[in-house]
Amino acid sequence: MERAHGEPLGAGLYIVATPIGNLGDITLRAVDVLKRAALIACEDTRVTGKLLKAVGADARMQRYDDHASEDTRRRILDRARAEPVALVSDAGTPLVSDPGYRLVREAREEGIAVTTIPGPCAAIAGLTLAGLPNDRFLFAGFLPVKEKARGEILQELGEVDATLVFYETGPRLVRSLEAMAGVWPKREVAVAREVTKLHEECRTGIAADLAAHYAAHPPKGEIVLLVGPPVAAPSTADPDALLAQALEEMSPSKAAAAVAKATGLDRKALYARAVELKGR
Repeated sequence: MERAHGEPLGAGLYIVATPIGNLGDITLRAVDVLKRAALIACEDTRVTGKLLKAVGADARMQRYDDHASEDTRRRILDRARAEPVALVSDAGTPLVSDPGYRLVREAREEGIAVTTIPGPCAAIAGLTLAGLPNDRFLFAGFLPVKEKARGEILQELGEVDATLVFYETGPRLVRSLEAMAGVWPKREVAVAREVTKLHEECRTGIAADLAAHYAAHPPKGEIVLLVGPPVAAPSTADPDALLAQALEEMSPSKAAAAVAKATGLDRKALYARAVELKGR
């Protein structure tokens, strides 16, 4: 049964997503938890302090980031064992390229209740804007700063049959796009920036063109960088033979989808042909 509004929160660690730009994106549940938490663990008390003031919360804050000591983590866990403690990042969902992994892992190991308060996430917001295939995606966080390591990661991820999602900063964007142009010259790329803010932008194209654009118009802030999945090379195999083989185990619809993916041919035309072959 859901907890009634106004009823005291139970002890435990509450993972609270906060806005990535527009304050209006904070959820009613997140506001409720922030108002009733005994302690809020946050990356930067100045950033979180502004959010708390805006939503009318006055809970005590404790700085907690990736450099926090074991003693700090222990104090937070001890509080969470007896009282409700909220974990927030500067923006978005904690643990998604933000601090919190060790805290959540140790809380679970020690039997402390962990509850998620879902909400804004830049990676998901970028996917909704980009218009790239999103039935399967891989979130890869920030690319390495050093050129060699960045190139190795791009090569490693190049064959993944999914849309790739990265976080990037304005000063590093052009270098990352240039590196992508070197390994994936024809793949579709999207740059989503200022997401949920007044000047929200999502620009798509090939990496080389986007690199040239942002070299001339340097962006600011944090960015979601997305790369479409590899495009299958057209197959020289006989489509009828492929369909006939697929129809031995699949329906015409599924067979058409499988052959379309393997050959790059039109799925509707393949489906019509599959129905003909099935009827023979």
